[in-house]
Amino acid sequence: MRALRHQETSVLDATTTLFTGAALRTVDPHTDGAEAFLVHGNRFGAVGTVEECRAAAARLGRTAEEVDLGGTVVVPGFVDPHAHPLMYGQMMSWVDCGPDKAADIPGIVALLRAAADSLPPGRPVRGYGYEHRNLAERRHPTKEELDQVSTDRDVYLMNASGHGGVVNSATLARHGVTRDTPDPEGGTFFRDADGELTGEVSDAACNILTGVGGVKIGRHGPNFHLGDEPEEHLRQLRAAQERFLAGGVTTIGDCQVTRREFDTYLRLADGGELRTRVGMYLLSHLLDHVIDTGMHGAFGNARLSFTGIKFYADGTLGGWTAYFPDGYVGDPCRTGQLYHEPEAYRELIARAHAVGLQTATHAQSPDAIEMVLDAVEAAQERHPRPDARHRIEHCGLPTPEQIKRMHQLGIHPVNQTQHYYNWGEGVTEAIGTPGERFNPLGEFLEAQVPVTLSSDAPVAEPKPLEAIQAAVTRITRRGHRLGDTSLRIPAADALAAHTLGGARTLGREHELGSITPGKLADFTVLGADPLAVDPGSIAAIDVLHTWVDGALEHSTTATSTEGQQ
Repeated sequence: MRALRHQETSVLDATTTLFTGAALRTVDPHTDGAEAFLVHGNRFGAVGTVEECRAAAARLGRTAEEVDLGGTVVVPGFVDPHAHPLMYGQMMSWVDCGPDKAADIPGIVALLRAAADSLPPGRPVRGYGYEHRNLAERRHPTKEELDQVSTDRDVYLMNASGHGGVVNSATLARHGVTRDTPDPEGGTFFRDADGELTGEVSDAACNILTGVGGVKIGRHGPNFHLGDEPEEHLRQLRAAQERFLAGGVTTIGDCQVTRREFDTYLRLADGGELRTRVGMYLLSHLLDHVIDTGMHGAFGNARLSFTGIKFYADGTLGGWTAYFPDGYVGDPCRTGQLYHEPEAYRELIARAHAVGLQTATHAQSPDAIEMVLDAVEAAQERHPRPDARHRIEHCGLPTPEQIKRMHQLGIHPVNQTQHYYNWGEGVTEAIGTPGERFNPLGEFLEAQVPVTLSSDAPVAEPKPLEAIQAAVTRITRRGHRLGDTSLRIPAADALAAHTLGGARTLGREHELGSITPGKLADFTVLGADPLAVDPGSIAAIDVLHTWVDGALEHSTTATSTEGQQ
């Protein structure tokens, strides 16, 4: 992987601070168990005993300011390598229709109608977070039910998976979608037994939601790139960034970047407001532009960088659009879909691989995962690259044989354990007993396949401690334990998966992911030790401080400017 350039703090301007009084979980076997660490400028200058750190400061010609962390626990800054920050920030202004807010469809309609009454005329009404299996009716709402919200403005209710949802009749009419409109490649306009539109849309069919002049991505993914004014996008990204920092996250991989996200990141960075690190994966509809402009590897600075290309193989398990050609146990008429035919997808991966790009492909079902493995294997045979680090996003249900192939091919699966924490029962309901293996992290460890955790925010909240707890216990929000003990992983491995593992998937393990001398000084201060508490209590641990580049960016005990270095 090509190393990223980074901006150094001037030696003359650098401050030197010695942190003591905390238990350190450094995710580095050479420094774990140390009692103190020194931050010089924006890097860890030393990790060890207090005296060793003072001596390191003296060698720099400095007398370090000392900060006593008061019996807390310090871990590396969490790395969330698969999330959608702008989408998350945008949805923070939508209507929350999740299970904590609405237990049934009338409850959702009431929430959306109240929002419509408070909005200016013509403004779209947007809700999110429903999961049809969590509703009393155990089905998706219909366009007729959303017509109760409004008949003269767009109403869109996004499914919790982010891969689709339900729209009202006005939305379909506005965009010319009728019962005779063919389904787009990679998406579906759902119909009832009589062939009438139900209002449910999935994956590539979501393109209609962006309206005229919006970002159009065709068959390259679910389209959540809805337009707002540029200043509103900045506000949304600022708000999302604060939530990531509150969870202890210091580095984010944005796994679906279009011109909307790219422009917003650049403007935020130009204004000096990018407080987390962001690695951008441009969506595959931009592959030709990336290749033509010579973006043939990772580049950028320590805060904002281009990392690779995001692809989609199939849909989502939560929305029952992942590809199961024999149908779902819960609904044999549904098979989900592939975004690309295998040969077309293989050629896309071959083109990206040949010029040196890292690829990250969303794939959930065994058939979709097999398509990714075949494509990467073929690309490597044509153009061998020893450390390509191609990724499989979510990688929900790989077979044991596929896991062995991942090891052989050097593929990094990137999992989201909060998915099964929030709705793991729904996977077994959808596909039967094999769903108990959803995200088989223990099998990855056994096969020496890298384990990486992420949130997929806004599909789940950016709360790494919740993800770590789910990985260790495999207990869902409803109290069901998913699968047997072989699928769980120890807390130390789960912590590493959300820190150093995430850094590796982004190609940045040389400067992020552990508390190691010379690495960038990103760390998170916790109220308890995730490796020592009862596993079922990990998610309840308080995130007290989040530090990026040796500067305090979030605190529950001080203002964000107090104590900044």
